[in-house]
Amino acid sequence: MGYIYMRKADTTIKYVEPYSIAYEAGIEAGDKLVTINGSDFHDILEYRYLTAEYEVTLEVLKKDGSTEIITVENDYDDLGIEFAEGLIDEAQSCRNKCIFCFIDQLPKGMRETVYFKDDDTRLSFLQGNYVTLTNMSDEEIDRLIKMRVSPINVSVHATEPKLREMMLGNRFAGKCYGIMKKFAENNICMNCQIVLCPEINDGEHLKRTLKDLAALYPNVNSISAVPVGLTRYRDGLYPIKPFTKETSAQTVKLVEEIQQDFLERLGTRLVYLSDEFYLNAGIGIPESECYEGFPQLENGVGLIASMREEFMSALDMIKKKKRNVHVSVATGEISYNFIRFLSDKIQDRCEGVKIDVYAIKNDFFGGGVSVSGLVTGGDIIKQLKGRIVSDTLIIPHSMLRDNDNIFLDDVTVAEVEKALNVKVVPAYNDGYEFIEKILGEELDFGG
Repeated sequence: MGYIYMRKADTTIKYVEPYSIAYEAGIEAGDKLVTINGSDFHDILEYRYLTAEYEVTLEVLKKDGSTEIITVENDYDDLGIEFAEGLIDEAQSCRNKCIFCFIDQLPKGMRETVYFKDDDTRLSFLQGNYVTLTNMSDEEIDRLIKMRVSPINVSVHATEPKLREMMLGNRFAGKCYGIMKKFAENNICMNCQIVLCPEINDGEHLKRTLKDLAALYPNVNSISAVPVGLTRYRDGLYPIKPFTKETSAQTVKLVEEIQQDFLERLGTRLVYLSDEFYLNAGIGIPESECYEGFPQLENGVGLIASMREEFMSALDMIKKKKRNVHVSVATGEISYNFIRFLSDKIQDRCEGVKIDVYAIKNDFFGGGVSVSGLVTGGDIIKQLKGRIVSDTLIIPHSMLRDNDNIFLDDVTVAEVEKALNVKVVPAYNDGYEFIEKILGEELDFGG
């Protein structure tokens, strides 16, 4: 089992940052980095580990076939080299057959990259991806410890070995907690994620998981619990119930009791629920301080509290003057009431501002999918065609993928603009930016 780094990776250099250490040393795009301090390296983690010295000796195979030995003094975090392959090695794909896997619930015909399941600890460290630790050999675990790779984001789901093996469809999945204990013993920081499935790993199983993870605090730095996402494409897959208003409320109650216990014993709540639980239950989102710095904001935990806090602060920065502004906002069904609340606040404060807010039903994925980040361009076109009377449509930036102006269904922003005859303006989950996009002007941070 596991992945052992034995093969020599492709270390071709794609780009050298101007005036960086590598640039000043004469390294160019098209060169290959052969060794660092006399050692081979096989991926981006080893590259970073070996170059984290004050003096670094590089063996470089030049484009003309000659070899140069270059010694540089490293005063910065990076030498300024970007490789043709971002990881230098290929990304490790997932070997699990998780009963809740969202990718298994995607319709056919989407672009190929959408179907790739990564489970790569290097992407966990570099990009914040969550990994299951199921495709790691003992050698790889020791390697990560040696290089002090931290933090690592772990998809835990359950700490009971048999339950985790069943949920992940992998007979090695039950070893996860033992690996985490080894990381903790070596002061590796971990952030954890639990995808909750009703009547499978919630209730008493969730209590057990949180108790086990809390035993590794402070090396377990934070834990998020998110509800399973279910689309209409589940034929032949494991039967999983969706969270209801009642079961969402039960989960909120259970986790808040555990948070209070952790707060008293550990000085931190440690575990945080995604916004969907509160919204599904009809319970108010906690205040910002309850998220203790928002350690899992990118995992959908505390997005509304963070944006609400920013927004209420930004309201005071709006210059009082009459405007002539009419814009539309498209959002997911679950966040409609919140966006409507923010929009009403702006309209109350700003004379001459009109905001139309539209909740987009997710027909593309169906099922219980209602979050904004999974809304597709096709659904926006179908549901808003002929309805928008403003010339600007603001959408959450999370609807777009791959840093391109493309929705999950491969519909482009330009296609939406043409179909609806509007200018589409993406906005990040930021209260200040939301106001600026609505008003079409920058806030005055100088008072």
